[in-house]
Amino acid sequence: MLFLSRVSRMLTVPLKKASGVISRRGLERARSLSMNRFWNRLREQLAPHESMSAADTYRGLSYILKDGLVSQVMVALTGGVILVDFAVRLGASNLIIGILAAIPSLAHLMQVPTVYLIERYRNRHMIVFISSLGSRLFLLFLVAIPFLSSADLRLLFLSGGLLLHALANSVTSCSWHSWMHDFIPHNKLGSFFSGRMSMSQGLGMVVSLTSGYFLDYWRRAFPAVELYGYALLFSLGIIAGLMSVYYLVMTPEPRMKPPEKQKSFLSLLSLPFQTPNFRNLIIFLTSWNFAVNLAAPFFTVYMLRGIGLSLSYIILLSVLSQFMNIMFLGIWGKFSDRFSNKAVLRVSGPLFIVCILAWTFTMLPDVYILTVPLLILIHIFSGISTAGVTLSSLNIGLKLAPRGQGTVYLATNSLCSAIVAGIAPIIGGQFVDYFRYRQLSWTIKWSGPEGDLAFRALDFHHWDFFFFIAFLIGLYSLHRLTLVKEEGEIKEKIVLKEFLSEVKHGMWNLSTAGGLRSLVEGVYPLFRNSPRKKVPDKTA
Repeated sequence: MLFLSRVSRMLTVPLKKASGVISRRGLERARSLSMNRFWNRLREQLAPHESMSAADTYRGLSYILKDGLVSQVMVALTGGVILVDFAVRLGASNLIIGILAAIPSLAHLMQVPTVYLIERYRNRHMIVFISSLGSRLFLLFLVAIPFLSSADLRLLFLSGGLLLHALANSVTSCSWHSWMHDFIPHNKLGSFFSGRMSMSQGLGMVVSLTSGYFLDYWRRAFPAVELYGYALLFSLGIIAGLMSVYYLVMTPEPRMKPPEKQKSFLSLLSLPFQTPNFRNLIIFLTSWNFAVNLAAPFFTVYMLRGIGLSLSYIILLSVLSQFMNIMFLGIWGKFSDRFSNKAVLRVSGPLFIVCILAWTFTMLPDVYILTVPLLILIHIFSGISTAGVTLSSLNIGLKLAPRGQGTVYLATNSLCSAIVAGIAPIIGGQFVDYFRYRQLSWTIKWSGPEGDLAFRALDFHHWDFFFFIAFLIGLYSLHRLTLVKEEGEIKEKIVLKEFLSEVKHGMWNLSTAGGLRSLVEGVYPLFRNSPRKKVPDKTA
């Protein structure tokens, strides 16, 4: 018996070892098979569709809408006022802030190799997936900043993380716009994107307001570790960004049309400039983006450092602007489909340029009784005008780009606008510092027996020069818009008349249940089951 027990032990130990090896191999093989199945399913999901059914289009539009919602949450938590305030608290100068504002625009240079990738592999879905995933993960650099002790290293991580994020995001943007150009029917561009922007900005408005109050509370409760509050918001933004990647994966892509004939890459990039009308569009959008990006990145800095407003108050003004943006996106979207995108730009563009000029009157030369009311009016009308400009600028490029060549035309347009939009904030940062100790004033003086009366009609100093120069460049860009031709365009006077009528009607109905119902329906027009009213024919 003793012999048998020893033999049993001798046999049992090797068998246990062998079974352990077999089980480990089995687990590794199972993991390998599951990973292979996952990648195969992912490749199938990312493959272009030969044909798109109505159900595919409907499902894709719903995923695009969801992507817009979570992407806006990511932007609200990792950019805008919060990012500028974060940079200011890290000790960034005006020049550094200008460089940070220029990074997303200059990163659009990546659209040149992206056009080559799209034309070479002809799978925009795969390119969007890889680049969007990378852009979200690069935001982890921002999360790591509070854990660094060196101020220079913090600014390096901030600029480096934003640069990598912007480069990857530029690849995503180029591929996504080409994809949407072939996916969304052109007669639905205005209504769909206005609804998408309305819902996403409404959510972003709530997130921005909540995050602003959270940061003010965090600074009061934990003043020694205030930067960790930003890291928490950045982490939540990354999670929202990863959700958007999932929705992008689930959206189907129609197969690209084969090129009519093989052309060299440089000749493809020159095609938009050989089309006179699209060339005029490029010149307009280029000059417009220079004017806007010369001033807009510094609005928050001006309110923080110049006027001395708190972060919560600045976010409240930003939310007010976003609310007005949402209120009028549906109106501008309906007008762009009914009339033309150019006509909408001819109405909303001048309004936005006047808002830039109005910033010069917010301090005369210091904060005065009309500073806050004027800031409120500027943000109201900026939100109204930005809705029309943003929507129509996107749609007019999608509309004027020839079918089957959207990638090259849209990428070239974005590239030219991005270059000047990247240069403008850097020049703006230099302008702000240059005009800091310079002043231009014009005083009207009345002298009489009763005494002297002086009235300062003009008083430009520091930021005022900056905003006035942006205003002049904006006027030039509006002149260039007159040279752009769009099918079905009408005079802006008709659009302005219809716009004022729509605003008056909307204000009258806003307090009624029917008015509120119309507002909700206008936000989500494409996904209602009830039949839509027929859109009137375009005015000749």
